[in-house]
Amino acid sequence: MLEDIKSCALDQQMAQEVIPKSRLVPLRSQEVWASGVTYLRSREARIEEAKDAKGGDFYSRVYDAERPELFFKSAPYRVIGDGGAVRIRKDSAWNVPEPELTLFICSEGSIEGYTIGNDMSSRDIEGENPLYLPQAKSYDGAAAIGPCLYVSEKPIDPDTKISLSIKRDGVELFADAILLSKMKRTLKELSAYLFREMSFPAGVFLMTGTGIVPTDDFTLAIGDSVSITIDGIGTLTNTVTQ
Repeated sequence: MLEDIKSCALDQQMAQEVIPKSRLVPLRSQEVWASGVTYLRSREARIEEAKDAKGGDFYSRVYDAERPELFFKSAPYRVIGDGGAVRIRKDSAWNVPEPELTLFICSEGSIEGYTIGNDMSSRDIEGENPLYLPQAKSYDGAAAIGPCLYVSEKPIDPDTKISLSIKRDGVELFADAILLSKMKRTLKELSAYLFREMSFPAGVFLMTGTGIVPTDDFTLAIGDSVSITIDGIGTLTNTVTQ
């Protein structure tokens, strides 16, 4: 367990070679996974973006199902750190950040730390067909993690606030916040499902879903600044590029 945590501390020189122009990412060889439709607001947004897709109510069924949605988000070399630039796809016209509490789960399956994650998403691609989820979610620069790995002796407080601020040319275009307690599923539940049939020798990072979704008429633009703050952990800030 301790070795798993130590392996998250990247060597400074290695990090600068692998992840230029950004601060250190608190991971090394760990995969990044993600959870979907864990908040009511996320369920509503997914239904809206998939309204023209056949069988678009599948997101409602996922929200109510016993089994959570879990998917592979990123290999470590595609992850951006605090201060770096996240990307929007050139073949997408509707892109948003997704601010998420992110768990560090050790190889034994217990939650040992917390950080902040930005699960970048191309909403038009995902909404066109649910089978396009990997393209909407997994590409170079589609995940940011930081600014640190917070290790606590007790589980994170359910009243922890997650905040999002998006600025363009210094002007705040969107801001919102939500409490962790609004998540339908528990953190242990998500962790347990991830480890049901998979092993992670060096541990794994798991994004736990978002309860903050910008309005449907908003999309990110090159040069935007995205800041995600979680009480007790800090702030993850990234610029947007393509």
